Amino acid sequence: MNKHIGSSFDDFLDEEAVLEETTAVAIKRVVAWQIAQEMKAQHLTKTALAEKMQTSRAALNRLLDETDTSLTLTTLARAAKALGKHLRIELTT
Repeated sequence: MNKHIGSSFDDFLDEEAVLEETTAVAIKRVVAWQIAQEMKAQHLTKTALAEKMQTSRAALNRLLDETDTSLTLTTLARAAKALGKHLRIELTT
């Protein structure tokens, strides 16, 4: 009998001890995609956005790297502000 029948994919990831990491990568992929889409819509280059954020292009590259989950809220807030957006983070059930 398969122990995973009837369970959720999150349950499986939790059992494999990769739920948090997988969730973080998924969130980062969405955030990086949203920033890239907004850059495209505003015709902003990486250099231009980095200047608006008062950061280096290397730091912006890390923000746009969908596999690098080590971003700070400060960097994310700077990106949102530079793009004329607001940042909203919430915990859900």
